[in-house]
Amino acid sequence: MGTEPWKGQEFSELVKEGPDYPAVYVSWDDAVAYCKKLSEKEGKTYRLPTEAQWEYACRAGTKTTWSFGNDKKTLGDYAWYESNALNSPEQHAHQVGLKKPNAWGLHDMHGNLFEWCHDYYGKDYYKQSPEKDPTGLAETTTGLRVLRGGSWYHGPGLARSGFRMAERAAGFLLKYYPHGFRLVREVD
Repeated sequence: MGTEPWKGQEFSELVKEGPDYPAVYVSWDDAVAYCKKLSEKEGKTYRLPTEAQWEYACRAGTKTTWSFGNDKKTLGDYAWYESNALNSPEQHAHQVGLKKPNAWGLHDMHGNLFEWCHDYYGKDYYKQSPEKDPTGLAETTTGLRVLRGGSWYHGPGLARSGFRMAERAAGFLLKYYPHGFRLVREVD
């Protein structure tokens, strides 16, 4: 597990370091390794959310395009995305918590950076998955993992609550597709 995976990469200028900035350009493998180390240290179980858990948390009880509704004009109040981030002097993932949270108090569920989910990616998974608490594919021939949330560099469509994308777990990290992660802690 690298502690600073962006160092020496072509995109290191797109990273701002500090306690209020998200870990960015982190592979799925490194995110899982971090969860394991934190679990060992704390004596509790930390992991990446399933895709269904991520979307449930993002939507915060809504069925709209974004957790706050369907009006794209207000997206900038809740997310860093191309329209407000590319015109900002900060050309990288932004400090967390600066935008409004969703109804459940979760910040940065839309935009800023793509977040890894535990699941393997299946293009048509939701068409055939169980309706209640789907756990994702057990495996896939592609080895692709799920990313959700959009990023500071992309448009509003990629920041939708329901937008899904896939990437290799080892993390073929692309300059303008910043990856990060959000943890869940299992309750005993």
